[in-house]
Amino acid sequence: MDSLLFTPLSLRGVTLRNRITVSPMCQYSSEDGFANDWHFVHLGSRAVGGAGLVIFEATAVEAIGRISPEDLGLWKDEHIAPLARIVRFIHEQGAVAGIQLAHAGRKASTQRLWEGGGPIAPEVPKGWKTVAPSALPFDEGYSTPEALDEAGIQRVIRAFADAAERSRAAGFRLVEVHAAHGYLLHQFLSPLANKRTDRYGGTFENRVRLTREVVQAVRKRWPEELPLFVRFSCTDWVEGGWTLEESVALAKLLKQDGADLIDCSSGAILPRVKIPAGPGYQTPFAERIRKEAGIPTGTVGFIRSALQAEHIVRTEQADLVILARELLRDPYWPLHASRELHAQAPWPPQYERAQD
Repeated sequence: MDSLLFTPLSLRGVTLRNRITVSPMCQYSSEDGFANDWHFVHLGSRAVGGAGLVIFEATAVEAIGRISPEDLGLWKDEHIAPLARIVRFIHEQGAVAGIQLAHAGRKASTQRLWEGGGPIAPEVPKGWKTVAPSALPFDEGYSTPEALDEAGIQRVIRAFADAAERSRAAGFRLVEVHAAHGYLLHQFLSPLANKRTDRYGGTFENRVRLTREVVQAVRKRWPEELPLFVRFSCTDWVEGGWTLEESVALAKLLKQDGADLIDCSSGAILPRVKIPAGPGYQTPFAERIRKEAGIPTGTVGFIRSALQAEHIVRTEQADLVILARELLRDPYWPLHASRELHAQAPWPPQYERAQD
């Protein structure tokens, strides 16, 4: 029985060599948003390791949208060249380079994880004033964000669109809009963070407005032949929060807006929420959205074995398997998985001798 995990997937004018995707994983290793040799090795090695799609980490569309001062950025033209160097290498290895465009909103201005991950106050060096749909801090100790006015919202939309144009200049062949994990667009989606009474708050139609306008703006600036993904948290795991039913409805709208795949994650709008995490725990979200919204999906969350990944694709629960931790542990996981599944995935010629 041939492996389906190692069959190509075509989206618009781009064909992925297999269904294995490197999830965007923050490295907290930039200075002023610039990519460097760490990013080259981290991302390049996953392309060498056989992944079909390599998505760069959450990349801030404006400086105040960074999670930490050390986040990757694409808010100015000077950021393009260092990214382009990495993109070229990834494409030379047969993988496709994608980028996740992001804005952290009220969860911005924090320390790197290994430095504690806590908030950095605006008055402290390296800190800045954050923005959000409403003046509600993420957690105790976080500063109160400034509620975006209409002009601020339009600035954010332009920032996403400008970053998409820079992404194309850098040679990326896929772009993903980050509307998950409690960051700015998710903050607008969730009634737990969005208490607005204008046209960007209240009803479902109003809360999804910003995400839709961002996707529409990006789609206008992104080449028609290249795919556009959207990642969102399919549930807040909290009563009164964003729901899976709303995710299905949003996915249908985003398909109309030009999105090509929904990257299905969950949670992170509030701290200390109990989530029943376990192997494949988010895959049912991808399956439901795929079937009910009629749009391809990707799934993330504790996907560890080749057989598990193969089963997800074979049973049509998702079109892409998006790995994070497993690819941190083993950049060559796809090549090892291909051997386990008896699939044809050629090793780089420089490494072929290792198979003897």
